[in-house]
Amino acid sequence: MLDAMGLKDTIACDTRICAIENDALSYAGYDMSELMDNNASFEEVIYLLWNLHLPTQVELNHFEKSLRSEYAISDAVEQCILIQSRKHLHPMSVLRSTVSLLGVYNVHAEENTLEALYDQSIQIMAKVPTIIAAFARLRQGLTPIEPREDLGFAANFLYMLKGQEPSELEVKAFNRALVLHADHELNASTFAARVTASTLADLYSCVTTAIGTLKGSLHGGANERVFDMLLAIRESGDTEAYLQQKLDSKEKIMGFGHRVYKTVDPREKYLKEMAKDLTEGGEDADFFRLSEEVEDFIRNKKGLIPNVDFYSATVYHVLGIDSDIFTLIFAMSRMAGWIAHVQEQKKNNKLIRPRSQYKGLTNLTYIPIGKR
Repeated sequence: MLDAMGLKDTIACDTRICAIENDALSYAGYDMSELMDNNASFEEVIYLLWNLHLPTQVELNHFEKSLRSEYAISDAVEQCILIQSRKHLHPMSVLRSTVSLLGVYNVHAEENTLEALYDQSIQIMAKVPTIIAAFARLRQGLTPIEPREDLGFAANFLYMLKGQEPSELEVKAFNRALVLHADHELNASTFAARVTASTLADLYSCVTTAIGTLKGSLHGGANERVFDMLLAIRESGDTEAYLQQKLDSKEKIMGFGHRVYKTVDPREKYLKEMAKDLTEGGEDADFFRLSEEVEDFIRNKKGLIPNVDFYSATVYHVLGIDSDIFTLIFAMSRMAGWIAHVQEQKKNNKLIRPRSQYKGLTNLTYIPIGKR
């Protein structure tokens, strides 16, 4: 019988992409600590997830060149973003619609060969940061900034977002955040993408499905609400009183607990380190101090662990990213994993078609409408 709690602990497929075991996260056999402690670039990690091995220097150079050549978006796509930005749509709705539009403008979008799938993967992966940066600026009445092919993935996004070349610390922090969020086994959006892929739908449909799933408040958006909480605590001036009132009201404290991890979220410590480095001695130092106060209080009161969303809120804020597009950044990173899972599904495909267990009434007799 399937678990009644959202298929918890139900094995739905085999994969070689990502594993979560004993509160440890690994990508294609590499523990997250190996990638983080050796400062793996996001481009290396994308390559790893898609190819199941780390690239040689020659392979990485070619991969980076392929990505950078696809950074730019067309005037038609930019115009579509502009129109949506004026309608005050949910940022995830803008991303969902615009990624779908990329498929409309790609004449090879319906091709299902592995070669076409790879080209589509490069295009989507490369253009999503440009889409997000353009939206972030257009809704503020600012002109989008053209991508720079001489910059890597993380640096280019921060440059397009703010119009100035980011510092080494900013690039390092953002690159690490992208790596940490790149994949997470069979989460809701990844599962949705694989289900769509199993029908042999095109990649744009698969990714659009994943974005739509991530939009849900039970999946994406937690770090946005973490930052809202930090702002409210700073305004209140009393961390413990604020949190106790929330607990007394049976309200959920965002950024704590995890469906899979029980003792530690292995991604959290790296984000905490980055939050500290980015805020130290600056005007945003309060956010890190408040975060530590919240972490200590919730650990002591509820025994809950901070998850990946908790300190990422401070990291993204200090990098100049508005809190209501935090989930777009999540999507930008997780795009690497979604695409990897779609590729894997299509290479050894079997339609994903689970069953449900009927719990309704049975053996009813039809009554003509005139006698009901």
